[in-house]
Amino acid sequence: MKKLLKNKKGFTLVELMVVVIIVGILAAVAVPLYRSNLKRAMSSEGVALVGSIRTAERVYYAEHNKYTATAADLGGIDLTGNKYFSTAPALTSVDATHFTATVTGSGDAAAVTAAIDEAGNITVGGI
Repeated sequence: MKKLLKNKKGFTLVELMVVVIIVGILAAVAVPLYRSNLKRAMSSEGVALVGSIRTAERVYYAEHNKYTATAADLGGIDLTGNKYFSTAPALTSVDATHFTATVTGSGDAAAVTAAIDEAGNITVGGI
């Protein structure tokens, strides 16, 4: 009878619970890091968009010797191919020599914003 008990293989309940606790701790650490990296990746689309807005503003400035506060005046900014930034940009603090363009994410990136000024200083928020 003793021989039969020695040949049993398997895990005890305590060993299984220790493994479950370790996996839970790893998941609790990994999920926030993953979400942060995901938001950073989403913001790269916004950074590219504000870069194209700055280019369009510079073209407008070259033609009219001032910046515009109307996104429609910029022309070629296409928002249809964007997954996270599909709303029109907000052009604020616009005068003859300065502007700030801001885009806000939608859907999963609703809290993510990207802004740029005439000097090319990019600010990303919500990540």
